[in-house]
Amino acid sequence: MPSTGPQALSSEIDLLRRMIATPSFSRDEAATAQLIFDHLAENEAVPRRYLNNVYALSEGFAPGRPTLLLNSHHDTVRPAASYSLDPFSPDMREGCLYGLGSNDAGASVAALTNTFLRLRTASLPFNLLLAVTAEEEVGGENGMRAFLPHLKEEGIEISCAIVGEPTGMQPAIAERGLVVLDCVTTGVTGHAARSEGINAIYRAMADIEALRSFRFPDESQILGPVGLNITQINAGWQHNAIPDECKWVVDIRTTDAYTNEETVSLLRTAVSPHSSLTPRSTRVRASVISSDHPLVSGAIGLGLAPFVSPTTSDMSLMYDFPSLKIGPGESSRSHSADEFIRLSEIEEAIPVYHSLITGLRL
Repeated sequence: MPSTGPQALSSEIDLLRRMIATPSFSRDEAATAQLIFDHLAENEAVPRRYLNNVYALSEGFAPGRPTLLLNSHHDTVRPAASYSLDPFSPDMREGCLYGLGSNDAGASVAALTNTFLRLRTASLPFNLLLAVTAEEEVGGENGMRAFLPHLKEEGIEISCAIVGEPTGMQPAIAERGLVVLDCVTTGVTGHAARSEGINAIYRAMADIEALRSFRFPDESQILGPVGLNITQINAGWQHNAIPDECKWVVDIRTTDAYTNEETVSLLRTAVSPHSSLTPRSTRVRASVISSDHPLVSGAIGLGLAPFVSPTTSDMSLMYDFPSLKIGPGESSRSHSADEFIRLSEIEEAIPVYHSLITGLRL
């Protein structure tokens, strides 16, 4: 394949620098969407835009062929208070590009865009679709959740996906889902001096212990057991009154052994009738790609080591097709102060993407 050195990457590095310099907090990414759209247009890729999601199709796109989605996101979290550098100043220091979103996931945007532009006119046995989407950091209504239905309306069916996130260019074959439960336990109020009433805190403590000791009958072969933690609790309004309500929150990291809805139903059987468990959402599902899928076998053939990702991404919204998460940078830098990406990491990612895609048989 053509050189992937600094000169060949200069256009995408310039795009990344401009993205860093342009605030793109989740739900407010219109400016970076325009930057990406213009970059693709300048490279004759005929971009399209739906909300703040920008995408382009390979030349000769044929609906009857399989379609490989190349996806990353251009929204960011807000900068940490402990930043010592300007988060919106794309400063270069000793081969590292600093700035908010440089690692998560601007580097993947740059590498996947470069790869797509190189391959969009290539003779491949499948279509390519590059999509740089919005609201990934918040799982928002106008990001992937809106974009995938839009593709269906356009008559585009995705066969599988490469999701660009900082994984050190190792393939993440699975990630847990997430369900947050808002729980309320009721009691009967009374005067504390006379020990009247029924203390909602004590009832909640019993149900919390029941959840802590609960064991799901089945366990995922890849993701292991469902993870569950009590993360918040609040009750009472004054020292001399027995509280008649206790509110608490449960963070559940789900697996492919159960749907999110099944997980909630099983946990409800473990608590007393005095506690209600209400999920905020059940849409962030566990994602697992089969070990014999061509994307996984292709990655292994390149000498890469599959692993289970501890973080969630838009993979969790790709219900209808398998996806593999792989991208330059390190997850440990994401959402941290003075975020950075090494330019060498982007340069090294492109030939991996290129080989993975050109060697793929769907």
